[in-house]
Amino acid sequence: MNVLPCSINTLKGLYDISGVEVGQHFYWQIGGFQVHAQVLITSWVVIAILLGSATIAVRNPQTIPTAGQNFFEYVLEFIRDLSKTQIGEEYGPWVPFIGTMFLFIFVSNWSGALLPWKIIELPHGELAAPTNDINTTVALALPTSVAYFYAGLSKKGLGYFAKYIQPTPILLPINILEDFTKPLSLSFRLFGNILADELVVVVLVSLVPSVVPIPVMFLGLFTSGIQALIFATLAAAYIGESMEGHH
Repeated sequence: MNVLPCSINTLKGLYDISGVEVGQHFYWQIGGFQVHAQVLITSWVVIAILLGSATIAVRNPQTIPTAGQNFFEYVLEFIRDLSKTQIGEEYGPWVPFIGTMFLFIFVSNWSGALLPWKIIELPHGELAAPTNDINTTVALALPTSVAYFYAGLSKKGLGYFAKYIQPTPILLPINILEDFTKPLSLSFRLFGNILADELVVVVLVSLVPSVVPIPVMFLGLFTSGIQALIFATLAAAYIGESMEGHH
């Protein structure tokens, strides 16, 4: 009898937590909605960089590829190999999805270290890498979960749900919980690492502004690339797992 009131209280608590803000934020009012302008501005810059680079790469392809064409072909080959390794022989349709995730996260992470966001003044808050905001990382993790379920259902139909009672029905709650925790782990891992990296650089710059931050910034570029690779690898692995039906 007390289950429903407890559930309502739990949902209310989650709603209250979702309204908690850390620091100041710049919003746009569009109709009856508040839009997080900081994330949109930096995300649009990242998207513009990706679209501009892709346009330049495919605008005039050469039989004997130029250095730039070689670079983009190498990136494409790397993403294809990553997708094939994690998903298997049916990797083809998933290359655009995995590639989009990897490139957006990679450029977003590097933009936090290479682009001078701080010199752009806003009425409230400040600009930073898109992945420095939990809203962005959650927005990246949720489509990954949708892709995960779509891949399994499109290949196996309703028989896909049989995996939840394997190897024994006793594990049903754990198997269900596992699927719900995957987007949480993806989003919080990416958000936590990027935020921590930027905070370390800011603290070191304020303490020792001359020498120490430089190697830390290079280390941050390396770890930012690794985080993009981890996210894309796990996304591909989850899709492959749902299609193969094994853990």
